[in-house]
Amino acid sequence: MAGHSKFKNIMHRKGRQDAARSKMFSKLSKEITVAAKMGDPDPEKNPRLRLAIQNAKGQSMPKDNIQRAIAKSQGGDAANYDEIRYEGYGPGGTAIIVEALTDNRNRSAANVRSYFTKYGGSMGETGSVSFMFDRVGEIVYKPEAGEADAILEAGIEAGADDVVSDEDGHTIICAFEDLSDVSTALEEQLGEAESVKIIWKPQNLVSVDEEKAGTLMRLMDVLDEDDDVQNVFSNFDIDDEIMAKLG
Repeated sequence: MAGHSKFKNIMHRKGRQDAARSKMFSKLSKEITVAAKMGDPDPEKNPRLRLAIQNAKGQSMPKDNIQRAIAKSQGGDAANYDEIRYEGYGPGGTAIIVEALTDNRNRSAANVRSYFTKYGGSMGETGSVSFMFDRVGEIVYKPEAGEADAILEAGIEAGADDVVSDEDGHTIICAFEDLSDVSTALEEQLGEAESVKIIWKPQNLVSVDEEKAGTLMRLMDVLDEDDDVQNVFSNFDIDDEIMAKLG
């Protein structure tokens, strides 16, 4: 739930059910394929591909899936995907950024616009809300990766800007252009991260009441379930009690 617990829950994902996991693997595969097609299929020579593979491994994606995604990029039948960012406002005046990889711009734009409209929001122009966010690198480790002090020290040594630890794990923030170097340095000390990605971190959070929270969560869900959508970011802040009621 984006913004719900500090800034570590920037991306809203559904549970770990098989269907959700399959969809997550599909999106990870698409990112790997696009990264390999746009650059070099060798991750050592392609920072974007290296990060995509790191992220896939952190989500326990099988090696065979990763290799197939890379191989697909070299095939003549690989689809051409465009990277698009949509921005808009959701219920309660929340700002939402949607990142998509699509082979059909018209379909993607029409779908995203319809989601915003159906759930009480409005899609704006590019730049209409992104000025309220900072583009940063985020590296997440599970709690068992180490004690908070040890993770903080590792983050500082790796060149991170901030480290936040709580019962859910450890979140390391760095400049987005340093993400590859910082994540590589941390991997040498702490092992593979749960996720390594560039995110839109909200500068300020917007409180959402119970009435708007349910509609907002449905909007976040339907956006996340769209096959063209890779990531969804928002600046909402929902009280723990309200989240518990929403289930």
